[in-house]
Amino acid sequence: MKRNFRKLPGACWLGANFWSRNGGPLMWREPYDPAIVRAELRTLREHGLNTTRSFFYWPDFMPAPDRIDEDCVARYQDFLDAHQELGMGTIPTFIVGHMSGENWDPAWREGRDLYGDVWLVGRQAWFAERLTRRFHAHPAVAGWLITNEMPIYGGTAERRVISAWAQLMVQAVRAGGGTQPVSVGDGAWGAEVTGEHNGFSTRDLAAFTDFVGPHVYRMEDDVVRQHYAAAFVCELTGGFDRPVVLEEFGVTSDYVADDHAAHYYRQALYNSLLAGATGWLAWNNTDFDLTEQDPYRHHPFELHFGLTTVDGTPKPQLTEMGQFARTLRDIDVERCERVRGDAVLVVPEVMEGDVPFTYPEERTHMFTTLRQAYVAARAADLPIGLTRERDGIAGGARLYLVPSTKQLTAPGWRTLETLAEQGAVVYVSYSPGTPGIQRGPWYSHMNAMFGVEHRLRYGLNDPVEDDVVEFTFLAGLGSIDEGTTLAFNAAGNEHSRAYLPVRPADAEVVAVDQHGRPALLRRRAGAGWLILGTFPIEHMAALTPRVNPEPTYRLYDALAQLAGVSRPVTVDDPRVSVDLLEHENGTRYAFLVSQSEEQLTVKPAGLDEAITLPPYGVRVVSV
Repeated sequence: MKRNFRKLPGACWLGANFWSRNGGPLMWREPYDPAIVRAELRTLREHGLNTTRSFFYWPDFMPAPDRIDEDCVARYQDFLDAHQELGMGTIPTFIVGHMSGENWDPAWREGRDLYGDVWLVGRQAWFAERLTRRFHAHPAVAGWLITNEMPIYGGTAERRVISAWAQLMVQAVRAGGGTQPVSVGDGAWGAEVTGEHNGFSTRDLAAFTDFVGPHVYRMEDDVVRQHYAAAFVCELTGGFDRPVVLEEFGVTSDYVADDHAAHYYRQALYNSLLAGATGWLAWNNTDFDLTEQDPYRHHPFELHFGLTTVDGTPKPQLTEMGQFARTLRDIDVERCERVRGDAVLVVPEVMEGDVPFTYPEERTHMFTTLRQAYVAARAADLPIGLTRERDGIAGGARLYLVPSTKQLTAPGWRTLETLAEQGAVVYVSYSPGTPGIQRGPWYSHMNAMFGVEHRLRYGLNDPVEDDVVEFTFLAGLGSIDEGTTLAFNAAGNEHSRAYLPVRPADAEVVAVDQHGRPALLRRRAGAGWLILGTFPIEHMAALTPRVNPEPTYRLYDALAQLAGVSRPVTVDDPRVSVDLLEHENGTRYAFLVSQSEEQLTVKPAGLDEAITLPPYGVRVVSV
């Protein structure tokens, strides 16, 4: 199955969100300093960066509902000229009322609704159209963004209202002559990505924009999940047939040591590339010394997100971006594609929030479970992709993973059975879900599909009593030999920490738990296999701190071998993951990414040489 790797026209964007250290959001006021701006841009350019994202700070650029400040416009013109001098581009952002922990309104807004007040929507569209008309012909304009994190500034609203507002704003850019790529700048925080409703539908917005731009700043309890956080979001946003630009990511030096900041940047960049991102904009270009100025006065950690210190000295994060720029150049990334995805994760339709009488906890449960399954799949070196049930579960893969899933639609279950009959391996692990409402499996024909007889009692679940669940294999499965025991940490609330009691009918029991109960069963279905796991192992791992790598990867590796998933290069050590990009000339590049805090030397299957990786290091090897 083809994995998303859509690219923007022209060079891929690699750069930073930009505020000059001389003013931050107030940089467009006097004293605007062209020399400092050029020095800041030059430092970025010297490290291989080619793009910035810039901001029309709304209170300054539009001081009245029918007036644009000409002094700000003139300074922005100089800012564009500075980019042109260095061979760089920038992405102007129009409605900038939120920034770094504070919202600012033009004085004339007077509390009007940003999405639903017709007059105010008209003023926003007028602003976007006029500034586009001023600057659209400048060679330094690479694209356009409508807002900066509008869900924080304007709040949530009804989905159709927000989609209509956004479409009108995009049309204003086009009316002003803007032909460059345009997107919304909302952060891609809607239900399709997070499981949580905010009215900004990634699906709806993708229909009339040119790229999707996730903003990822996650607090985690597991270093490997943290290193894949941005990558997994890029996979989710890549399901709408648009290029994915990691529009914001980064760390404040107040929260992370320099060497760990470098590790985070390296992991976020390379893992998101392998997840389909084709643009990266770090937050942000520089530290600030603006301790008396809001928002930095009350959010002082926002002073230190920079790629450089206040005096312009590069930080380790910028060094990492420079190395990444060289990698992109060396592999000629604009002519590369992701290799075929023989293994896919199924994203349930319920996660998108349109199924009536379902609950927020069910959707966020799906996000956390899918993310943990994604981490396990990467540890197993699976060329993993995502398929969204709402769009119809895509055919063409060899392995379908449906991890710790309470509910798919009835047609979704039928499709999976059909895919198995056609030759695929379909793996489903049980989960009763996290809320106590309609607790239990929402399967259309579970007993017949998996060849079992379930022994559930109405209104009750079957708790996992042990802190560790052991799977002992009664038969070999792919790379797992008979007699092998895998141990999984148990976790979950009073509803979700539960197993599925079953008796085999025409299924074979492949593994049992420490109490002799069926833990993994398989049934032959036509040319393929249906595999049922009776414990929510992915859900339990997702709730366990500092758990990765954990043994789900062993199961996924075995399923991949059973399914015949193509993996030209693999590493036995789960702390090193491998994925490939393929150049149009046929050259394949294997990316080896370490999740170890220590130096590792591994001998990958499929390569002739041993590879040494520094702590959390990356190596790229031609195959």
